[in-house]
Amino acid sequence: MKVISKQANAKDCYVCGTNNPFGLHANFYNMEDGSCVALFKFDYNHQSYPQRTHGGNITSIIDETIGRAVWCLDKNIWGCTIKLNMQYKKPVPYETPLMCVGKIDKLTNITFQGWGEIRTMDGEVLARGDALYMRLTPEQISPDHNDYDAMMNEPLPTDIDEIDVK
Repeated sequence: MKVISKQANAKDCYVCGTNNPFGLHANFYNMEDGSCVALFKFDYNHQSYPQRTHGGNITSIIDETIGRAVWCLDKNIWGCTIKLNMQYKKPVPYETPLMCVGKIDKLTNITFQGWGEIRTMDGEVLARGDALYMRLTPEQISPDHNDYDAMMNEPLPTDIDEIDVK
């Protein structure tokens, strides 16, 4: 599927932060069908039981992907999670390239809701979440850091123009 654009990464975010040494360093892409795709991999620091990623880390990438999927509709919409329901379908490995696909189902003046799935590169669904977000401005989310430029890096150039979303 065609990539429309790459989203910016935050500086210190656990999921996408370029400066966070313990984070996932996920990269997010706006896709031609209106979905958001994150490319990432967990590492051994993100494990629970051996060879399994901790459920909190799984939830984090799904939450972030759904929250960023709204930027496929309008890059000026920000939000905070109100409710998140998770389904863990299979063990999620670490040290393996993965994708998370997210899409918005409903957008109102107050909230937005959507879904996200962690998938193997072959399309097997490992975990799924459905979430509801409160629309907020950056000033409401982080009053001391309400400058977009202070929170986010410019999108880095990418040579990815298509992602095989299965």
